[in-house]
Amino acid sequence: MAVEIQDLGHLVKRLQHRHHRAADSSLIAIGTTLAQWDALRAISRCPDASAHQLATLTFQTDQSFGPLATRMIARGLIERTPGAGRAFKHSLTPAGAAMLEHGNQVINALLIKSFEPLNAKEQATLHGLLVRVLGQRLLPIE
Repeated sequence: MAVEIQDLGHLVKRLQHRHHRAADSSLIAIGTTLAQWDALRAISRCPDASAHQLATLTFQTDQSFGPLATRMIARGLIERTPGAGRAFKHSLTPAGAAMLEHGNQVINALLIKSFEPLNAKEQATLHGLLVRVLGQRLLPIE
């Protein structure tokens, strides 16, 4: 059975939109935003990354990541230290690590519920297909 390619693209976008809306409202309830949680996750996974690298990892522009990082520094979630040249390195504070862990619990619960209609094998198949479409390995399956 042939799938209408625009329908496939639209379904992927709808799922992403549903996840973003649910994540936004759930994360606000614990005192953070999707953008902040994603930045905390990227900093945790890529210690000492530059602002440019972190912006790329979090689907932001360099210009939008700077003010986000500044707000997170003001909240005591991350620290910025001098790096090579004019670059800065970013790291989590204990408060940032705690917020990341709390956010991970929220996001995991949301995603578990979202993908609940699929069994473990189907989830692994979907993961593999998406990685193949993207042409890269994004995250290891744990």
